[in-house]
Amino acid sequence: MSEISQRIRSRREELGLSQEELAKRMGYKSRSSINKIELGENDIPQSKIEAFAKALSTTPAYLMGWINDPSIRKISEIFPYHPTHRIPILGRISAGKPLFAEENIEGYTYTELNSGGTYYALRVAGDSMNAARINEGDLLIVRQQDEVENGQIAIVMVNGNDATVKKYYRNGDTVTLLPQSLNPEHQMQVYDLRKSQIKILGLVVQNVIKL
Repeated sequence: MSEISQRIRSRREELGLSQEELAKRMGYKSRSSINKIELGENDIPQSKIEAFAKALSTTPAYLMGWINDPSIRKISEIFPYHPTHRIPILGRISAGKPLFAEENIEGYTYTELNSGGTYYALRVAGDSMNAARINEGDLLIVRQQDEVENGQIAIVMVNGNDATVKKYYRNGDTVTLLPQSLNPEHQMQVYDLRKSQIKILGLVVQNVIKL
């Protein structure tokens, strides 16, 4: 039984739903489809993961095993957003320019997280993190730092190219950047630090939905 099958069953039982009720929410003709999915006998296409998350009042990130709290809808629920301090919104970040160079700044927003660190905001482009509820147009609040823990969502620059947002892992000289997307075109990226230049620009601490 896969982790996603276990989480579907666990969440269904937590909500007090029968297999028949979940089947009805998903548009299946009978409970047998849900039973086979929960037993791991039927694979779940990626196109169905978001529908299951909606039917179970949770997120694709929880069903996929990326977070352990089914009630968290987005990063900003982990860090409540009460803006008080002005920080720059950075547009395209590329090599050869200081992070806060004038040509990188496209505007300003506000956050309360200015004590004990330097913060900036970054507008999301693309759908490589949409399963973690980080969607195109969202505004990420980032704490500037050059190290993060494995499994944290970071802003990373690879070989001097534009910065990207991914879940970060390092094991010795190997760095893995993991997308969290419902789009199968996005695959994990694995780099050898002896051959590639990886620079961490910051840790994502909030997601402000489409300001």
